Amino acid sequence: MTDRTQKGGGRGAPADEPAGSIGRKGNVRTIADLARLAGVSGATVSRALNDSPLVNERTRRRIQELASRHRFRLNARARQLRLRKTDTVCVILLIDEEAGQGLSDPFLLELLGGIADRLSARGYDLLLSRAEPGADWWEEVLHPRRFDGAIIFGQACEHRRLNALADAGAPFVVWGGRLPDQHYASVGSDNLGGGQAATRHLIEQGCRRIGFLGDLAFPEAALRWEGYRLALEEAGLPLDEALYRPTRFSGESAVRATRDLIESAQPFDGLVAASDVIALGAIRALEQAGRAVPGDVAVVGYDDIPLAAYVHPSLTTVRQDVAAGGRALVDLLLSRIETPPARTAPASQQADGQEPPHVILPTRLIVRQSSRRDGAFTPRMPDDADASGPVGHD
Repeated sequence: MTDRTQKGGGRGAPADEPAGSIGRKGNVRTIADLARLAGVSGATVSRALNDSPLVNERTRRRIQELASRHRFRLNARARQLRLRKTDTVCVILLIDEEAGQGLSDPFLLELLGGIADRLSARGYDLLLSRAEPGADWWEEVLHPRRFDGAIIFGQACEHRRLNALADAGAPFVVWGGRLPDQHYASVGSDNLGGGQAATRHLIEQGCRRIGFLGDLAFPEAALRWEGYRLALEEAGLPLDEALYRPTRFSGESAVRATRDLIESAQPFDGLVAASDVIALGAIRALEQAGRAVPGDVAVVGYDDIPLAAYVHPSLTTVRQDVAAGGRALVDLLLSRIETPPARTAPASQQADGQEPPHVILPTRLIVRQSSRRDGAFTPRMPDDADASGPVGHD
């Protein structure tokens, strides 16, 4: 039986704790203190507290129990500095005020929520940063100190600089459309297929003069326009560019663009909008001008923001899966942080000769009141016309 009393009658320390101040609760302040108490090396303590399989289970449990008894916790900040790892991802919003899509944009807020949820599930914190295009935001992405990698919004404004950052091996991914000369990894929806599905639906509802509201300077909107063009072509309808109005991602811009289209005296019976916010602004302008929706003009939006189902008329739209988008952005970024791509020449290719990854998420047409017409004529479509994705009805 172990004698736990010291000579002189005082109460002794437990057998695995040497006598003295270091054995008192709260006095174990460093890994070195805990290592002396446990009779092992500092490296063993560090591995045990991090559940490393390199330490046998009995020793690992003993060290963890000692740490708990003495209220010792690893200094997360010191560990991060030592490993040069912050467990933080920065979301950088390169917002051009003229684009009209600010931090309050409903789709952007929903996607940010999906990113935050996925980062939390993967054990990472989120740092949100807003930057002006053309500013020096790129320097910290190239030499990050506050974060391990970045998710970037603002592809249209800084495409060339994003290519340069990818060439230098910076850890980041971008939300946006796939561009022909793209060097960086990205995630985006099937914008072309979504634009095509929206336009096909309007044609099926009997529309023959279909306008498009969006800004083709933005890659995602340009791809939606391309889908719109292809749907008109496959139905044998002419592309009339007089029905296109450059429109920023704001309700105010959409109201102005729609009023301009009405005042141009160009006949139109359908509108494809590059976002739901644009579609809602267009519906407001149409109703103010005495045009019934969908009776006179059928309207389809893009994104399926939560409000789309509750306005009147409820909005037909192309749904983007924001939860899947958030997961894909985070998972792709963390895979690149854990296994950084090698710098190559040309920079647009990885070491194995493959292009940087681009995840394309499927879209879904959600049919609601703003486009649905009774007794609509359905034109004959090519055999592959249903390739753009499923259709849902709310």
